[in-house]
Amino acid sequence: MSRISMATGVILIVLGGLAYALTAFASWTALIPALIGLLFIVCSLIGFINQTIGAVLGIILAIVGIVGTGMNALDLGAVYTGASERPAAVITSAITCVLLIAYVVVVMIRGLINAYRKSIALPQ
Repeated sequence: MSRISMATGVILIVLGGLAYALTAFASWTALIPALIGLLFIVCSLIGFINQTIGAVLGIILAIVGIVGTGMNALDLGAVYTGASERPAAVITSAITCVLLIAYVVVVMIRGLINAYRKSIALPQ
Protein backbone atom coordinates (compact mmCIF):
# COMPACT_ATOMS: atom_id res chain seq x y z
CA MET A 1 0.00 0.00 0.00
CA SER A 2 2.92 2.33 0.64
CA ARG A 3 3.99 2.22 -2.99
CA ILE A 4 0.47 3.09 -4.09
CA SER A 5 0.43 6.04 -1.69
CA MET A 6 3.86 7.16 -2.90
CA ALA A 7 2.82 6.97 -6.57
CA THR A 8 -0.43 8.83 -5.89
CA GLY A 9 1.49 11.49 -3.99
CA VAL A 10 3.97 12.01 -6.80
CA ILE A 11 1.19 12.24 -9.40
CA LEU A 12 -0.67 14.81 -7.28
CA ILE A 13 2.49 16.87 -6.73
CA VAL A 14 3.11 16.95 -10.48
CA LEU A 15 -0.54 17.85 -11.10
CA GLY A 16 -0.41 20.69 -8.58
CA GLY A 17 2.85 22.00 -10.01
CA LEU A 18 1.49 21.92 -13.54
CA ALA A 19 -1.72 23.65 -12.48
CA TYR A 20 0.26 26.35 -10.70
CA ALA A 21 2.51 26.87 -13.72
CA LEU A 22 -0.38 26.88 -16.21
CA THR A 23 -2.21 29.56 -14.21
CA ALA A 24 0.91 31.75 -14.61
CA PHE A 25 1.76 31.38 -10.89
CA ALA A 26 -1.23 33.57 -10.07
CA SER A 27 -3.13 31.42 -7.60
CA TRP A 28 -1.73 29.57 -4.60
CA THR A 29 -4.85 27.42 -4.52
CA ALA A 30 -3.58 25.64 -7.63
CA LEU A 31 -1.04 24.01 -5.30
CA ILE A 32 -3.72 22.22 -3.26
CA PRO A 33 -3.22 18.92 -5.16
CA ALA A 34 0.52 19.21 -4.49
CA LEU A 35 -0.15 19.66 -0.78
CA ILE A 36 -2.41 16.59 -0.78
CA GLY A 37 0.32 14.73 -2.65
CA LEU A 38 2.90 15.73 -0.06
CA LEU A 39 0.62 14.40 2.67
CA PHE A 40 0.28 11.14 0.72
CA ILE A 41 4.05 10.81 0.67
CA VAL A 42 4.08 11.28 4.45
CA CYS A 43 1.41 8.56 4.74
CA SER A 44 3.56 6.36 2.53
CA LEU A 45 6.60 6.86 4.75
CA ILE A 46 4.47 6.03 7.79
CA GLY A 47 3.23 2.98 5.87
CA PHE A 48 6.78 1.69 5.49
CA ILE A 49 7.00 1.64 9.30
CA ASN A 50 3.47 0.36 9.99
CA GLN A 51 1.45 -0.71 6.96
CA THR A 52 -1.96 -0.62 8.66
CA ILE A 53 -1.58 2.90 10.04
CA GLY A 54 -0.22 4.18 6.72
CA ALA A 55 -3.15 2.67 4.80
CA VAL A 56 -5.75 4.04 7.22
CA LEU A 57 -4.22 7.53 7.15
CA GLY A 58 -4.09 7.37 3.35
CA ILE A 59 -7.76 6.41 3.12
CA ILE A 60 -8.77 9.17 5.55
CA LEU A 61 -6.73 11.70 3.59
CA ALA A 62 -8.27 10.51 0.32
CA ILE A 63 -11.82 10.78 1.66
CA VAL A 64 -11.20 14.29 2.98
CA GLY A 65 -9.63 15.18 -0.37
CA ILE A 66 -12.58 13.76 -2.28
CA VAL A 67 -15.00 15.86 -0.24
CA GLY A 68 -12.87 18.98 -0.66
CA THR A 69 -12.21 18.67 -4.37
CA GLY A 70 -15.62 17.18 -5.18
CA MET A 71 -17.32 20.50 -4.56
CA ASN A 72 -15.30 22.15 -7.34
CA ALA A 73 -15.54 19.09 -9.58
CA LEU A 74 -19.33 19.41 -9.59
CA ASP A 75 -18.92 22.59 -11.67
CA LEU A 76 -17.36 20.62 -14.53
CA GLY A 77 -20.45 21.17 -16.67
CA ALA A 78 -19.96 24.92 -16.48
CA VAL A 79 -16.48 24.50 -17.95
CA TYR A 80 -17.90 22.79 -21.03
CA THR A 81 -20.55 25.47 -21.50
CA GLY A 82 -18.01 28.25 -21.03
CA ALA A 83 -19.77 29.70 -17.98
CA SER A 84 -17.09 28.80 -15.44
CA GLU A 85 -15.22 31.62 -13.73
CA ARG A 86 -12.23 29.40 -12.85
CA PRO A 87 -11.97 26.62 -15.43
CA ALA A 88 -8.41 25.63 -14.47
CA ALA A 89 -9.40 25.14 -10.83
CA VAL A 90 -12.44 23.08 -11.77
CA ILE A 91 -10.47 20.83 -14.12
CA THR A 92 -7.65 20.37 -11.60
CA SER A 93 -10.17 19.57 -8.86
CA ALA A 94 -11.94 17.05 -11.08
CA ILE A 95 -8.67 15.27 -11.93
CA THR A 96 -7.67 15.25 -8.26
CA CYS A 97 -11.06 13.89 -7.22
CA VAL A 98 -10.90 11.07 -9.80
CA LEU A 99 -7.34 10.16 -8.71
CA LEU A 100 -8.40 10.04 -5.06
CA ILE A 101 -11.44 7.90 -5.83
CA ALA A 102 -9.23 5.51 -7.78
CA TYR A 103 -6.79 5.42 -4.84
CA VAL A 104 -9.55 4.48 -2.39
CA VAL A 105 -10.90 1.79 -4.71
CA VAL A 106 -7.45 0.25 -5.30
CA VAL A 107 -6.51 0.30 -1.60
CA MET A 108 -9.84 -1.20 -0.56
CA ILE A 109 -9.66 -3.97 -3.18
CA ARG A 110 -6.07 -4.79 -2.20
CA GLY A 111 -7.11 -4.89 1.45
CA LEU A 112 -9.94 -7.30 0.67
CA ILE A 113 -7.62 -9.52 -1.38
CA ASN A 114 -5.07 -9.59 1.44
CA ALA A 115 -7.78 -10.44 3.99
CA TYR A 116 -9.05 -13.24 1.75
CA ARG A 117 -5.56 -14.66 1.36
CA LYS A 118 -5.06 -14.67 5.11
CA SER A 119 -8.42 -16.36 5.67
CA ILE A 120 -7.65 -19.27 3.34
CA ALA A 121 -4.09 -19.76 4.54
CA LEU A 122 -3.39 -23.38 5.32
CA PRO A 123 -2.43 -24.23 8.90
CA GLN A 124 1.15 -25.35 9.34
